[in-house]
Amino acid sequence: METTKRGGIPLYLWMLLGFAVGMGGGLYVNLMGLEVLPWVMDIIKSVGQIFLRLLFMLVLPLLFAALAVGVAEMGDLKSLGRVGFKTLVFTILVSAIAVAIGLGMVNYFRPGDGVDPVLAQQLLAQGAEGASAIVGNAPKSIEAGQFFLDMIPSNVFTAAAENQILPVMIFALIFGIGMVMAKSPATDALQHTLQGLFEVMMKLINLVIKLAPIAIAALMFNLAAVFGWDLLVRLGAYAGVAVGAMAIHMFIVYPLLVWIFGGMNPLKFANGVREPFVVAFSTASSNATLPIAIKAAEEKLKLPRRISRFVLTVGATANQNGTALFEGVTVLFLAQFFGVDLNLQQQLVVMLVCILGGIGTAGVPAGSLPVIALILTMVGVPAEGIGLILGVDRFLDMCRTTLNVTGDLVAATVVSRGETDAVVPDDLDLPEVAPAN
Repeated sequence: METTKRGGIPLYLWMLLGFAVGMGGGLYVNLMGLEVLPWVMDIIKSVGQIFLRLLFMLVLPLLFAALAVGVAEMGDLKSLGRVGFKTLVFTILVSAIAVAIGLGMVNYFRPGDGVDPVLAQQLLAQGAEGASAIVGNAPKSIEAGQFFLDMIPSNVFTAAAENQILPVMIFALIFGIGMVMAKSPATDALQHTLQGLFEVMMKLINLVIKLAPIAIAALMFNLAAVFGWDLLVRLGAYAGVAVGAMAIHMFIVYPLLVWIFGGMNPLKFANGVREPFVVAFSTASSNATLPIAIKAAEEKLKLPRRISRFVLTVGATANQNGTALFEGVTVLFLAQFFGVDLNLQQQLVVMLVCILGGIGTAGVPAGSLPVIALILTMVGVPAEGIGLILGVDRFLDMCRTTLNVTGDLVAATVVSRGETDAVVPDDLDLPEVAPAN
């Protein structure tokens, strides 16, 4: 992610300050047994809710445009043939593995358990009221027999109006595939239009995110005033589980994929990706790391130039294993925290949305926020719980960006096996590589 600045200070530092102010004020109120004037609490709650509603307002057009364009850019897929197909299949399968690891870790360790159920239900009611526009249309339960049928919208506009995120994302996926299959000057113009919509939504999200420090302070004050020190304990457990899940994916799943499907010694791979690994972790920016990753793929790993460029460029937006894993862990943690028991079918929904969200997540600071907020409301968890995780999000952002970038290099290694530059036409118009920032 890029590091947006306010007044010359990195945004994440403002977010951290907002987190500290809100947490500190809420803990003081909780420990002292103080009561805040009702009208003051109403203002504080309203600030947080305004931020969340702005996210909800932008999330559907953002995800539709991002997902449709992300698939359509595989141009690309028609010209590349099996290379594009292998890239798409690998992205979906590995993202599924990442999310499954995250959900398994949260279900096993249950970092969100242990809070006072009465207080949790109190805040749960507040959250349902604040996000009523979405929660009101969210399914109260998910029946296995109806689940796959409900994924296909009979009317996509009705689904969008009712904030049914998964059917809209499925439509966006099919729409993107359709643009690839119907490749023509007209569909190229349509793709450019959707790209323009995506860029507008990203710009607006970026503006909304600049309000995050104030919103985080308000959300954290409300949470800390209710839960007290329990909040910090649960937060530490959440961060530990998230990092643990990412470590399993990084140091077990990726080496196995490189060895079995990529035909490369994992040690050789690890040695070749050291530089992009360090840059990704230190900058928390996939865009800044992309040129370094391409250089490593060509010079260190000796992958076919045009294939690796295609996979890495597309993967920078469409192969975000770390982001998908993070979203899954966060949703289940907050569900546990607020005492919402998610059954297997509901967790499957979370998994699918996270996989698709990994393709359609905006490359802006806290870009996964809209996806997480919408998933939370889908499963009946108060969206203001987002404020809980943003205090440690900078470190987790560094970790998941590293996972994303390494995953792109793993994908390039696997897809490149048995391929040469000759497979890709010389006149193929590849996406431009963003300069390091």
